[in-house]
Amino acid sequence: MSDPQDEADRIRAKRLAKLQTVGSGTSSPGPSSAPGESKPAASAKAPVAQSSVPKPSTARTPAPVRDNQPPATSPVPLKRKPVATPLKVDFPTWEDETISQVFKVTLNRTVAERSGYDIVWLKALEKELESENYSQARPMLLSGEIADRLLISRLELDPQAMSDDLEYVAVLASLPPQMTVFEYLVGCWRRLNSARVALMKKTRVTEIQQASATLEKIRDLVISYAGLCLQEPDMFPQPQGRVIGPAELVSPLLSLSALSAPLLSSSSSASPTLSPSEVEDFLTDLARRFEPDNEIDEVLGPVVRQLVFHDSLFRPEGLGGGDASWRSVVSGLEALVSVKSIAIMLTRLDEWNPPSATAASLEKVSIMGPLCRLGVFSREWPSIAQTYFSDPSKRTKNDVDSSYASLRGTLKSLQTSLFNIFNTLVRASAESREAVLEYFASAVKLNVRRGGMQVEMETVASDSFMMNLQAVMLRFAEPFMDAKYTKIDRIDPLYYSVSSRVDLKEETRIKATSDEAAEWVEQNKAKAAAPNFISDVFYLSMAMSHYGYLRTIQTYEDFAKHVDELQRHSEMLNGDGSWMGTPFQARTEAAINQVKNEMAKIQSHQLAFRVQLLDPELVFRYIGFTNFISTWLIRSVDPRKSHPSPTIELPLPKDVPMTFRVLPEYTIEDVVDYLLFVVRHSPESLDLSGKSELVIFALTFLTSTWYIKNPFLKAKINEVLFYGVLPYGHDRHGILGGTLNTHPVALKHLMPALMHFYIEVEQTGASSQFYDKFNARRNIAYILKAVWDNPVHREALNAEARNVDKFVRFINLMINDVTYLMDESLSELTQIHNIQTEMKDQATWAAQPVQYRREREGTLRSLERHASGYTTLGKSTVGLLKDFTAETKAPFMMPEIVDKLAAMLDYNLDALVGPKCQELKVKDPEKYKFNPRQLLSDILQVFLNLSDQGEFARAVANDGRSYRKELFERAGMLARKIPLKSETEIEQLRLFIVKVEETRATIEAEEDLGEIPDEFLDPLMFTLMRDPVILPSSRAVIDRSTIKSHLLSDTKDPFNRVPLAIEDVIPNHELKAQIDAFLSERRNKNTALDKPAEEVVHMDVSMD
Repeated sequence: MSDPQDEADRIRAKRLAKLQTVGSGTSSPGPSSAPGESKPAASAKAPVAQSSVPKPSTARTPAPVRDNQPPATSPVPLKRKPVATPLKVDFPTWEDETISQVFKVTLNRTVAERSGYDIVWLKALEKELESENYSQARPMLLSGEIADRLLISRLELDPQAMSDDLEYVAVLASLPPQMTVFEYLVGCWRRLNSARVALMKKTRVTEIQQASATLEKIRDLVISYAGLCLQEPDMFPQPQGRVIGPAELVSPLLSLSALSAPLLSSSSSASPTLSPSEVEDFLTDLARRFEPDNEIDEVLGPVVRQLVFHDSLFRPEGLGGGDASWRSVVSGLEALVSVKSIAIMLTRLDEWNPPSATAASLEKVSIMGPLCRLGVFSREWPSIAQTYFSDPSKRTKNDVDSSYASLRGTLKSLQTSLFNIFNTLVRASAESREAVLEYFASAVKLNVRRGGMQVEMETVASDSFMMNLQAVMLRFAEPFMDAKYTKIDRIDPLYYSVSSRVDLKEETRIKATSDEAAEWVEQNKAKAAAPNFISDVFYLSMAMSHYGYLRTIQTYEDFAKHVDELQRHSEMLNGDGSWMGTPFQARTEAAINQVKNEMAKIQSHQLAFRVQLLDPELVFRYIGFTNFISTWLIRSVDPRKSHPSPTIELPLPKDVPMTFRVLPEYTIEDVVDYLLFVVRHSPESLDLSGKSELVIFALTFLTSTWYIKNPFLKAKINEVLFYGVLPYGHDRHGILGGTLNTHPVALKHLMPALMHFYIEVEQTGASSQFYDKFNARRNIAYILKAVWDNPVHREALNAEARNVDKFVRFINLMINDVTYLMDESLSELTQIHNIQTEMKDQATWAAQPVQYRREREGTLRSLERHASGYTTLGKSTVGLLKDFTAETKAPFMMPEIVDKLAAMLDYNLDALVGPKCQELKVKDPEKYKFNPRQLLSDILQVFLNLSDQGEFARAVANDGRSYRKELFERAGMLARKIPLKSETEIEQLRLFIVKVEETRATIEAEEDLGEIPDEFLDPLMFTLMRDPVILPSSRAVIDRSTIKSHLLSDTKDPFNRVPLAIEDVIPNHELKAQIDAFLSERRNKNTALDKPAEEVVHMDVSMD
């Protein structure tokens, strides 16, 4: 067993090694005998080079014996009356009094007794110094030379220790039994500050500079031992049951959030811990002492860890906790980083950006993670939705708005503090700025999977973590997003070739293959400059948005889809109510209630998500960022590189710059997705800014669609404009209606852009292209309706119509759409009518088997969903046709168009007023967006618009499938009876039918050709060819009008699917000559009609 004396010497040696750098130019702290111990041998580890040799007596003026001093000169006066002129003392006396007051120690037993042992008598050190002949003065005075020995002797005292020295028992008994070493040192530091203030104000001593040096030496000692206690709290005797070590500094750091009143900012000498107003100064002293050689990492590293991983940050209630304990952590961290060297130290710690962290763990194991993961989203903080938004159907708007305001205020406070912390770190040093950027980059790289379609949310970072980082990044971006875009060229277009902060290996590019992108990187990485801070923030913010904010928005949108599914399921469970009163009632009611509870839960989540996603301040900031990105994108493709001053010229050049092509597709997609989110959920946010930028961005890429490869992305741009013109507030044309009708870019390019995209969306290459095109064209129809009253836009339409080939193709596609949509909608309405009629006969319906009824109910629900979509799309397209035929007529008279248009109109008129029109009568037609009167009125208007065109009358007369005079007579009667049209319009319609009937008689006379040779018949239409042509690849012979009409919808040879253009067909002159000769031979009949018009068409309102 080792000798206790040897063990004591070993411990002291360890302490001295820790403190060997303390007090430059002075001796290291030496050991002294603890009470009850024998004095160490002369060979003890205390350095004696300076302290063992007394200074000459001339250098030290003995002070009067303390016992003979009057009470007014007591070293520790409890109360002293102010005097006009402080009593001057010599330096040794001041030094003795000051050190005694700071350390609360003395080498004079009488002084200790007089203070009631508030000042501790260091008996063992007194004896040790006497044996060393330290000073001839009696009693010995305290001095800076032995300050280190005084302090360590005091720290080694243990109030719990036993002593055989009876005269020393009172000293031990007077020691505060529960005061930790750190608390004692804090008291020393506090008294030292008071002594410093007193020295500057009262000037009791002449040697100010020497006195200041002594105080600084004492400060160095106190701070050194305080730092040592934070690292190794068990080095000195400590009270039992007290929390010691880093937690002792964490506690005052956590108290800073209470610093809200002036009274709290004053220090209290009675408290053993640091007051809120003292924390920053104490941290500054610690940092100054331990900053060299990064010693501060070991001293304050454990403090930082205990603070940022505090239990309060992991409570289930999160931000919703009543005590708001998270604020204490924030305030403590703000205090730490306010000291520059501590801020830099923070980013050196292993936990700053742990290399082993995963996407899901980064927010739990990194220093900033626990604070950044606080939020309102339901996956990680379900109690927010439960506490603030339970029973959503029962909450009033005021109640919900109040919850919004409270939670948004809390989020703003948190995110402001987070930005302040990160901003302080960025500004502390180049190294800490790099560490912050790498932390943001890690959050992005680790969470690439968040951008996927199917994500296991447990394997990636939480929404709250990503959203808080996003909020911080947006604030970093604000300085370079000025209104005039003066810093936009600071963004490096070659960033992706030199920076590895954003990983694009798995990302789709706007219009480049992976090989092209890799080649671009190789070509540019050598000549590109190192990224600047603005570029880092810009590109990291975009990536953070893609994997963070935009992904969270998608989750929010998915909630709505889930609610719709549950609503349909609830309707299916309710059915016709026939389960009531049956053995299935209890089970059905339980299932219905379960669905209702699930819907309420999801609606609570929706409200919780809206707190952050639709926070007006965040939305405003992100709209600004979106505007900046959209402007930067347009500037990057502007040949002059000057947009927005002046505005870019459209359309863009056909050659797409490679720097644009290699950008990740999400650069554009996120702009579009966010604008779509805003115009749908918060259109009022665009009132302040963003409308002009949105319109220019949309029209730039709709007029130049070859710049974007993804057809769905182009359709989304069109969708943004559509939602922007839906009625909002008092504006019947939505938030964008005014801009589209006044902005110069819109007035010039909206019509061409929409027509161009209407044609392009016919062929998207996707498996769903047939249905996708109808949605896109529905959107275009609504946009056109919103601007149709503007004569400038109508003139733009007429200008486009002069490009005959393009406009004819546009019209052809429009007619195709109306044909399909009207056919589908009327067919499904007929089926709905049949099922409703079947269900109306309750007796017969009840007699049907349960399974049959359920199947029919399911079919009805499916038909109802589809019918409303088809009728809406059909109605909007017919409306478009009505407006266009009123404005420009010549393109509709083209041979490849006019027959198709007439046949479509005749067919739909037959469906609406013909013999089977009763089958369209359904219960609650408004439910299916079906308005047969309006539809009939629009179709009749198209007839009226074109009634003065002879080619149109001929096409109507030539329609042998659907045209019947009686249909128009009945339509005219209904138009007068409802009424749908004026008398003038009805008369115009009647005269048109007279003209059609006359033309029909002429055609019949002309076309009584008898048997026609097969080689003269069109192979697709089986009609007589008038202008036969040969197709170059298949060598098929077909009429020019037939193939021209075909190519309007399909650009391939109908016989072998080889690409074909109308310019490639070869006229068959020989066959045409034979057909002309055949016609000349057969025509020999008169084509005039002698009947008066009144006998041709009858529109008597009394007709049944």
